[in-house]
Amino acid sequence: METQQFKEEHFHGQPINREPIVAGRFYPADPVELMSTLKEYFSTVKKIGEGKVRAVIVPHAGYIFSGKVAASGIGQIPTEAVYDHIFVLASSHRVLFDGASIYKCGNYITPLGTIEVDLDFTQKLIDENECFTFRSDAHQYEHSLEVQLPLLQYHLKNPFKLIPIVLGTQNASTCRDIAMALKPYFNDRNLFVISSDFSHYPSYEDAEKIDQITANAIESGSPETFLSTIRSWSEDKIPNLATCICGWTSVLTLIHLAEKKDNLSFRKVMYRNSGDNGLYGDKTRVVGYYSLILEENLFDFKLKEEEKESLLNLARDTIEDYLQTGKIKEIDSKSISGNLAKPLGAFVSLHFEGRLRGCIGRFQPADPLYLVVQKMAVSAAINDSRFAPVTMDEMKEIEIEISVLTPLKRIHSAKEIILGKHGIYMVKEGRSGTFLPQVATQMKWTLDEYLGYCARNKAHIGWDGWRDSELYTFEAMIFGEKTT
Repeated sequence: METQQFKEEHFHGQPINREPIVAGRFYPADPVELMSTLKEYFSTVKKIGEGKVRAVIVPHAGYIFSGKVAASGIGQIPTEAVYDHIFVLASSHRVLFDGASIYKCGNYITPLGTIEVDLDFTQKLIDENECFTFRSDAHQYEHSLEVQLPLLQYHLKNPFKLIPIVLGTQNASTCRDIAMALKPYFNDRNLFVISSDFSHYPSYEDAEKIDQITANAIESGSPETFLSTIRSWSEDKIPNLATCICGWTSVLTLIHLAEKKDNLSFRKVMYRNSGDNGLYGDKTRVVGYYSLILEENLFDFKLKEEEKESLLNLARDTIEDYLQTGKIKEIDSKSISGNLAKPLGAFVSLHFEGRLRGCIGRFQPADPLYLVVQKMAVSAAINDSRFAPVTMDEMKEIEIEISVLTPLKRIHSAKEIILGKHGIYMVKEGRSGTFLPQVATQMKWTLDEYLGYCARNKAHIGWDGWRDSELYTFEAMIFGEKTT
């Protein structure tokens, strides 16, 4: 009844602004006190990264618990930034419904003033997309969207138009539909703010592990990795764990938006959980808070889809020819152009029945990419000492994956490594070892485990050998026969 009345009032020409609901509980209701609180939080922000911030993932608990973490994420945005719209995506905590609700009746109000909602644009989104609707009950008492607004008002010096979206769905495929609807507006003229806390109610120690691995899955940029990580936590039966990330639908929508955009990458900014609060921090049951940014980075090399397909076909044809003739198939170099002719490193991985069957690669070669792929494909099939040589009969079931590498970059601190984005290469006293970027997320490793396993199992310099070795990072464009 309340929802119907709400709609009818709007349709009769009376805009209804959404008043603050959790002011005085989640954050100060007094404007002076609120400004002072926000000033304190933003004064501690440390800038990271060099790229343009396209989106942020920030927590939505009471400011006393998560305010500094939220400010650390929003604080990565330049204060003078100008946007056509700021899209705030928040997953509903009170009502479940299919799709997402966009507020279209009026503006959002906070103790710091009015934020204009672009009513014409919100109506356009609803009219043109079945996944969008308007439900007053989705917005009326929802805190997760509201708490982001004072942070944005304080930090950004220029006014902005808000697109407030509350996701009621619990369906992963619907998140993909929402992302497709928003994709035309996912550009550098708009900012996306994703509201989500992380783990709910495990112990302090369990939360730190769970939240780190969940954030790693986000950094991977893979919807499949993110979803499988969420499912794995529900299967692991962690004591008191209600969810590993409450706003997973909003986060998944962002991952879909960024998917296959090689110039975009996620980066962790700050982590805390409620147990870190000195006054109210119960460490037996905590909630995790992470801030991450999605940035447009300087690495803009991109293979065309037809180039990826050509490399996969070349790898398969080369292996099969070699198994039959003992020779690597010769390619007329005059027929090769574009990125395939550039000298780039690559790894070729072979999988049989879902398990690794061979993987060999090369960094910074003098050879062109197509030739590197040919040589590494044969080596992965024949020369990986961990496995017997691949047979022709197996090739029917073998799946090929190729990782095209950026040049190695020397780093001077392990803190520069972004799990899921960076591969590592370490050298010490003539011994070396490497892991591809996807290994850390596939194995659910922490940074220490990623480095330790590489040092011990790959470079054979002991678990802590990485600490005094030369460290390098690289990025990889990963594609396979399953994904093309």
